[in-house]
Amino acid sequence: MGKYHIRRYEDRDYEAARTIFSRGINEHAPAGFRHVLSCPQTHLLLLAVLLATYLGSSSLLLSLGAVAALLALGWIFTKGFWAEYVHDALASDMKDIRQAYLVPKDCNFWVAEAGGEVAGIVAATYPVDPSLHGKALELKRMSVAKEHRGHGLGKALTRTVLLFAQEHGYKEVVLGTSMAQVAAHRTYEGMGFRKVKEICPTALCKLLRFYIFIYRYEIGGSR
Repeated sequence: MGKYHIRRYEDRDYEAARTIFSRGINEHAPAGFRHVLSCPQTHLLLLAVLLATYLGSSSLLLSLGAVAALLALGWIFTKGFWAEYVHDALASDMKDIRQAYLVPKDCNFWVAEAGGEVAGIVAATYPVDPSLHGKALELKRMSVAKEHRGHGLGKALTRTVLLFAQEHGYKEVVLGTSMAQVAAHRTYEGMGFRKVKEICPTALCKLLRFYIFIYRYEIGGSR
């Protein structure tokens, strides 16, 4: 960690922060697709397409081609799912980082710098759940550039948010992360976060059993 410096976001970090966030999110598309392929619903759909095509054409080759086409469409859809999430974020809070995270009271946005380049980002903001306002902050937009992983930078950025929340008198830090982000789960759980809820943001996610995990960290000694 000696070569990294964590500091408050500055306007000159804008493009680098958005790029690290976008690349980090889009990296999860393959894991999301693997989850879709593992679902029983997907197996039944592929089998149904195979049988229906074979019964209609009596061609095994055509039937396998139909299954392959469906898999290709599934991959395109999965990539689109993550790309849409990135697009929405870049058009909302990540469009004006200063206004979203530096202007509001008790919010912040940090970058980890290495050799004059942004290597990671993280933010603290108000939770989506209004019942937590005043007692919890939400850790958000955590991402570390691929070439800087494996050096404890994610943990250091997480600790930055925890310390910030404690210094501002909050009792908890919460966060949401998809079930595809396995490495993030290990990091958060290793630092004392507890998974408290699983939610499905859409009907399709519910059908495919694709969950968003909600984690909570209780801060000791808060005011």
